Amino acid sequence: MDKFAIIFQPQNLALYWTGFLATMELLAISLLAGGLLTLPLTLMRVSRNRWVSTPVWLFTYVVRGTPLLIQVYFIYYGIAQLEWVQALWDTVWPWTLFKDPFFCAVAAFSLNTCAYTVEMLAGAIKETPAGEIEAAQAAGFSKWNMMFRLVLPSALRRTLPGYSNEVVMMLHATSLASVVPALYDLTNAAYAIYKTYYLAFQPFIVVAVLYFILTFALVYVFRLLEKRFLAYLRPRTH
Repeated sequence: MDKFAIIFQPQNLALYWTGFLATMELLAISLLAGGLLTLPLTLMRVSRNRWVSTPVWLFTYVVRGTPLLIQVYFIYYGIAQLEWVQALWDTVWPWTLFKDPFFCAVAAFSLNTCAYTVEMLAGAIKETPAGEIEAAQAAGFSKWNMMFRLVLPSALRRTLPGYSNEVVMMLHATSLASVVPALYDLTNAAYAIYKTYYLAFQPFIVVAVLYFILTFALVYVFRLLEKRFLAYLRPRTH
């Protein structure tokens, strides 16, 4: 039988489908959780109070300065394997969550994407044109009203191109979930087929093609969003 034909047997396609769903679930939950953490941490990051901004700066500095794989290991093989944490697995929340491999992977991915997004959004806030700030002050906007009605929406739009790259990077990073036992993502689906049929390349070529398709689908979606929300930045022709 042709080696690629083996890949397309129903049972193997089912493995890829299961892995695809797990990968997309990891990506969606990680981006959602990371996004929810991003807003408050960004406001802390741009604060002029060093006691407020420094802890966030330290968090983003450490996370962005270490490999994501090490962060996954640190949470699953580090924190989750501590004896006192395991002793609390069945009794005390949130330590009960650490017995779930999926939660450990999501925690690592969420913190990682949060750190990068905080720095992108904080940078966009700091680069808000002075004219916009002065106009808002002249209109009588309060500090928080100006932040949530002017500065933050403008920064979110201008961060969109950079954030699209972050989403694509997180899609690719979900393959690191394969190092966590009992997590069946696309990469682990390829591993399962490899171990069953001793196919060295074909299962991973299929996974690469799937990631390639997903990547361009995400890029296309973000290009549409940029066209919609960043239209005011394009030069106008008369």
